[in-house]
Amino acid sequence: MTTASTSTDIAPLPPPAYGDKVIAVEPAGSEPIPDSERHGGPRQLLWTWASPNIEFATVYIGVISVLFFGLNFWQAAAALLLGTALGSLTQGVLSLDGPRFGVPQMAIGRFAFGYKGNVLPAGVNALVAGVGWFAVNSVSAAFALNTLTDLRPLPSLLLVVAAEIVIGFIGHNFVHAFEKYAFPVLAVVFLLAGVWTFGKADLSASGGGGGIGGFLLAFSTAWGYAAGWNPGASDYSRYLPRTADRLRTVLHPALGLFLSVSVVSLIGAASATIAAPAGATPTAAFTGHLPSWLGDLVLLAIILGAVSANALNIYSSAMSVTSLGLRLPSWLGRSTLVVVSGLAGTAAAWSSLSDAGHAYEAFLLVIAYWIGPWLGVVLVERWRRARTPDAELADRLANGNFTNWPGFAALLTGIAVSVPLFSNQEKYVGWAPERWPSLGDVTCVVGFVVSAAVYAIACRVFASRRTV
Repeated sequence: MTTASTSTDIAPLPPPAYGDKVIAVEPAGSEPIPDSERHGGPRQLLWTWASPNIEFATVYIGVISVLFFGLNFWQAAAALLLGTALGSLTQGVLSLDGPRFGVPQMAIGRFAFGYKGNVLPAGVNALVAGVGWFAVNSVSAAFALNTLTDLRPLPSLLLVVAAEIVIGFIGHNFVHAFEKYAFPVLAVVFLLAGVWTFGKADLSASGGGGGIGGFLLAFSTAWGYAAGWNPGASDYSRYLPRTADRLRTVLHPALGLFLSVSVVSLIGAASATIAAPAGATPTAAFTGHLPSWLGDLVLLAIILGAVSANALNIYSSAMSVTSLGLRLPSWLGRSTLVVVSGLAGTAAAWSSLSDAGHAYEAFLLVIAYWIGPWLGVVLVERWRRARTPDAELADRLANGNFTNWPGFAALLTGIAVSVPLFSNQEKYVGWAPERWPSLGDVTCVVGFVVSAAVYAIACRVFASRRTV
């Protein structure tokens, strides 16, 4: 008996060059990941987004909600949970574009802003992730290492950033593997610290009179922190097969982000109700009420959590640079860009060692200022192209002449309206909160709404003119 001819069968995929290798430098940049290289499943996104947020930067969101924004624990908890939930939901939704297009999140931004217009948000994200966030997390890890070993802050900082750069340099698969094995260690240590902290906290303590303004500040901070990961959502899902389950691709990153940020920030809010030693560094203040053995474990976990977060930050920063569409020399690939980003972030961290607390408060609010308008345009555009064939969209992504100036204009409009009128920073207070201090800081919300509305209206207007 003979078998039927297979001459019309689909040719087999070429063997992967990178595939699921863990100890191998990732060769890909912002170009689409071919099907032969696709691997893994949505579950890996759970720990990839949980581990980076079980760290001291997340703790400090809760701390400043009580100490700086004047909320009691329960008011802070409501603001933190609401802001985190909204930022986590969009993280899951945006992760869907990874399996669909196989490119980084900031490359997908070309749909919303055009090929050249996307240079602005991609460039901003490269700086925010690779310099801003890298500096924030490295400083907290350096303080933890300083407290643990009495090593001076600068040598502590240099040791931490060396580990962070190495992980990001190796690339995608090693980042996922590192987050997987860091997750149980971080979860156990912080849960132990949480139990001890809640046992000593005064959850009934009255706040500092923050009111609705303090609530909105805490909400904006939590939302900005969670949504701050949105511009890198598909960076870590783009290797998933096209057939990856859609519900799980949304659920796992959203759940990992929400649970980690919520639990750890609530521990931070509770710790802020406990008196800290005078003159203590932020990390020493957080661990001061813990028994020495647990305090040392928490300091180690703070270092591990910061490394987990910054491995993603410098990786996504490099992905954002490759998404600019620039003609870079062959030697300036993704891995080299990780090193460049890490060096710039190290310089920023060094300069902020003397006043980390206030620098972090200001940074958290600033990142929400651009994330809100960016996210408003991106989500409206995502809804508009929901039924556009993938082949047409893939061509649009690679087309250097593709423009979408309404999206770019909507982004700038949202920033131009929200920041001058509604920002409430230590160095600049906008028109609205200056007249009504109880308003707090709603810049991110206003920016999101304005940019989304302007873009949706502009699309309707231009579409109607093309049909006349």
